[in-house]
Amino acid sequence: MSIRTALIGYGLAGQVFHAPFLAADEDYSLDVVVTGDAERAAEAARRHPGVRVVPTVEELFDAAGDLDLVVVGSPPATHADLARRAVDARLAVVVDKPLCATAAEGERLIEHADRAGVPLTVFQNRRWDGDYVTLRSLVDDGALGTVRRFESRFEWWRATETKAWKAAATPAQGGGILYDLGTHLIDQAIGLFGPVEQAYAELTAHRPGAAADDDSFVSLLHRSGVRSHLWMNAMAAQVGPRFHVLGSAAAYTSWGLDPQESSLLAGGRPSDADHGRYPESRWGQLGVDGDLRPVPTVPGDYAGFYRTLARSLTSGGPLPVDPRDAVVVLALIESLHRDFPVVDRSARG
Repeated sequence: MSIRTALIGYGLAGQVFHAPFLAADEDYSLDVVVTGDAERAAEAARRHPGVRVVPTVEELFDAAGDLDLVVVGSPPATHADLARRAVDARLAVVVDKPLCATAAEGERLIEHADRAGVPLTVFQNRRWDGDYVTLRSLVDDGALGTVRRFESRFEWWRATETKAWKAAATPAQGGGILYDLGTHLIDQAIGLFGPVEQAYAELTAHRPGAAADDDSFVSLLHRSGVRSHLWMNAMAAQVGPRFHVLGSAAAYTSWGLDPQESSLLAGGRPSDADHGRYPESRWGQLGVDGDLRPVPTVPGDYAGFYRTLARSLTSGGPLPVDPRDAVVVLALIESLHRDFPVVDRSARG
């Protein structure tokens, strides 16, 4: 029997990161999409024939008895309220990252779901990036020796923000690139190297009228002794390596982002034979200068999140992401914003 699913929001998150994987997985049926945007509603109906498209969440919750799961893909400031309403309707919940706008909201939401006995998880899809899975294997196998420094970047060139809600959202509302891309980078760093003891940030706003940071750097000192340097920049005219990891025996460097997002944006499907696969020209390099070898990159697999969730919902296995992990990241991001306020350089161009 399929897991009857409703998706709230049909912007980038809904169209690219949730609906295609729900539609491609036989354990799910995509029954309801909520969007108040007429063009997005028409696109959802075109891409997913038979889906019921409704303009308000009230219509979704009115039909809660015919559903099993709600996926919240709306802006971060709405996450806590919508997820709580889903829990109250006794529906399992997937919340897009970040879980909430604040760690306190996240803690309250987790406690509420625990008391109700309702599964709650967070869509941290970048745990299923092919390059990250490959790097994790190299670290676990000791291929680099003792890791000393981890450099990680999400960078691209977008001189203006095209999404109105992102342009207007403040850090208090979960806005800015640290809450957006930084949520992924910090989650990956902690997943690789463990809890953080010290943190430093440089948070900058360059775009005119920006309500939050759009170019940020974070340095983390992990309890394990590893130092993580994390860059997130939406206006990088040239990008640095995706990963650059220095160890006592070797280093690993890779370039470019996981191909799943670009493939889906171009009309690809998770069922395509080459979905998530990295061409050999994009494999990372392992070794010491003068003695480097390419390491095949594991194909990216965002569908793995939903496969794991289906097992959890149907047979009681572990959730794909513990929501408490998201609270740890949110608490760290809040402390960085408190200790290192955003510097507005937009007037300088």
